[in-house]
Amino acid sequence: MTRWSQLIVICMRRRTCTAPSWATGVGVMAPTARMPASGGLMTAVNSSMSYIPRFDTLNVAPGGEGEPALLTWDDAQTVFHEFGHALHGLMSDVTYPSIAGTSVAHDFVELPSQLYEHWLTVPEVLATHARHYRTGAPMPAEMIARLKAAERFNQGFALVEYVGSALVDLEMHEVTDAGGFDGRAFERQVLERIGMPEAVGMRHRTPHFQHVFSGDGYSAGYYSYLWSDTLTADAWEAFTEAGGPWDKAVAQRLRDHVFSVGNTVDPADGYRAFRGRDAGIGALMRKRGFPVPAAAAPAAAKSK
Repeated sequence: MTRWSQLIVICMRRRTCTAPSWATGVGVMAPTARMPASGGLMTAVNSSMSYIPRFDTLNVAPGGEGEPALLTWDDAQTVFHEFGHALHGLMSDVTYPSIAGTSVAHDFVELPSQLYEHWLTVPEVLATHARHYRTGAPMPAEMIARLKAAERFNQGFALVEYVGSALVDLEMHEVTDAGGFDGRAFERQVLERIGMPEAVGMRHRTPHFQHVFSGDGYSAGYYSYLWSDTLTADAWEAFTEAGGPWDKAVAQRLRDHVFSVGNTVDPADGYRAFRGRDAGIGALMRKRGFPVPAAAAPAAAKSK
């Protein structure tokens, strides 16, 4: 553990958390939702007022009798995703909680978490941690290659069904007179206008579109998942362009301009300060295995 991160995650299924004097935060991760007395864990962390607490609960299926709990690939991605949120909160350097850490716009709150998922497939990480629970053998290279190839499977279909829902959401929130509103007719009109292929349905039809109707959090904001992934893909390429996932200069910029600032600066300004330019779509297209349009070349770097 280095001082660069200024945090330590030391509590897994423990009731009392301690940390060295240089740590500014303590992360607690409960691997299973059925972990007993999870409230006691939070109490133990909060009793030390010099630390920033962060508590994440996962839902990993317990092992059978006499067997350890094993992570699926999706479970492992979730661990890295949630730890990205934890880092966002723990590295916050903002006084007021209402604008600190993850208290940012929806499309920006998922940038640290989705970005951190990329470290799961870093060869050094897999070689160290992705080992057979009985033999200790590392994950075979062929299996890793198949997993990476599978990430691009069916991406065209997935993107279209998602965009259909996102655009219907945006169009719906442009309606000023809801008298006699017919949801099915409205859907059909929007999808016909955008040229939605008949073979691809919306990911969320209007009657069960809870992102939009269960509260205001994602109202006219379902698109933000795609924009988050656009930022994530572009941010990851900042590391690959600099030589790899462990580049300290890129990591320091990420911390200074994204992880630590909360909502004290405009997210667009923070991202530009980190990346030197606005995010383009080229990185997202490469990540998903799509051809990159010539117009998607990165914008010229801007001085900050």
